[in-house]
Amino acid sequence: MGRLLSIDYGKKRAGLAVSDPLQIIANGLTTVETSKIFDFLDEYLQKEEVSCIVVGLPKQMNNEPSENMKRVEPFVNRLRKLYPRISVEYWDERFSSKMAEQAMRDAGLKKKERQNKELVDEISAAIILQGYMESRRMRNDWMM
Repeated sequence: MGRLLSIDYGKKRAGLAVSDPLQIIANGLTTVETSKIFDFLDEYLQKEEVSCIVVGLPKQMNNEPSENMKRVEPFVNRLRKLYPRISVEYWDERFSSKMAEQAMRDAGLKKKERQNKELVDEISAAIILQGYMESRRMRNDWMM
């Protein structure tokens, strides 16, 4: 069983998170400039077995796609083309940045540390991935 990799894809940078090999816990991995994401992924995927890439689905509160969807969709299409053996799935990213900011406050980070956009993106990716994994576990429990 490979790891799960989550990407919170943005205009300037992408936050990344990864699961443990048993797909139980999500951990922040890093933040990468959007222009360098495929270089990073090529290198990472040579070292680690990844069975699924989960990409944050940008939606507005009314469930309509947000403006970032015009960047995310071509990104996902390219992921699927470059890595055909890896499943690529979307997961709703609404509130992930707010939840990341709250998690940083709860962890006692100072205001200056909480303004670090790279850290917010990385934590957002971990929140997206954790939500995806919890949903999968609940579906599997329900089906048993």
